[in-house]
Amino acid sequence: MTVGIVGLGLIGGSFAKVFHEQGHRVLAFDKDRSAYDFAVMYGAVDGALTEEALPVCDLILIAVYPRAAIEYLQEHAPHFGTKPIVIDCCGTKRIVCEAGFALSEQYGFTFLGGHPMAGTHYSGFKFASSTLFRSAPMVLVPKDANDIALLGRAEELLAPAGFGRFSVTTAAQHDRMIAFTSQLAHVVSNAYIKSPTAQEHRGFSAGSYKDMTRVAWLNPQMWAELFLENKDCLLDELDNLIGELQQYREAMEADNYSALVTLLEDGKRRKEEVDGH
Repeated sequence: MTVGIVGLGLIGGSFAKVFHEQGHRVLAFDKDRSAYDFAVMYGAVDGALTEEALPVCDLILIAVYPRAAIEYLQEHAPHFGTKPIVIDCCGTKRIVCEAGFALSEQYGFTFLGGHPMAGTHYSGFKFASSTLFRSAPMVLVPKDANDIALLGRAEELLAPAGFGRFSVTTAAQHDRMIAFTSQLAHVVSNAYIKSPTAQEHRGFSAGSYKDMTRVAWLNPQMWAELFLENKDCLLDELDNLIGELQQYREAMEADNYSALVTLLEDGKRRKEEVDGH
């Protein structure tokens, strides 16, 4: 199999490493020539993903920021041909899928939205790993959710990455869910660490602190773009959280023990209902 990869950061680099490690031919492009050269030197990339090479690929993975993914699709759509399945790997889906579906219809190539639910707080090819996707979920966003043949082919092509499960959804549902499960957590963590007390935490912090602050260490440019691309969904989640926090604050300010217990019990019950433990 020949796999084309656009973008050799953490996600694209991990795809390059795992596909190459399993004996597939990997062609790649990165706007940063030094990133491409390093991937070739590392041994994860066999050659350049040129315009001529695009229609030879079985699978093309676009692992860059949403706006850059759209620009790449717009520029290269006439050259994909009918052989490859083109999948973007962006953290939001609506704007990329809207562009991808329209261009695929115009030029006759096959496009799927995708989001590998894996990552670390590090970025760049040097932190990429051939095991990053092992047992992780992969979300697919097809134009037609009933195209079982296409979904089966996509899962087959992505099998070397080792995903644990595949989920199929719409772009709108993906973005609504990801605002809660991922983006809100990054906002809260990033804001939480700004407390002046954080400078003095050593010796007083354990698991709770580590859990809350892990994703504060993020890529600011990438996450800012993702937040703004999905701001309607994320603002709804933020408004809900602020409203919930205000109830806790009011209960404590009023020394209302029973109200605080009720709030805490409700949160504990919700956790048990949602996650089963």
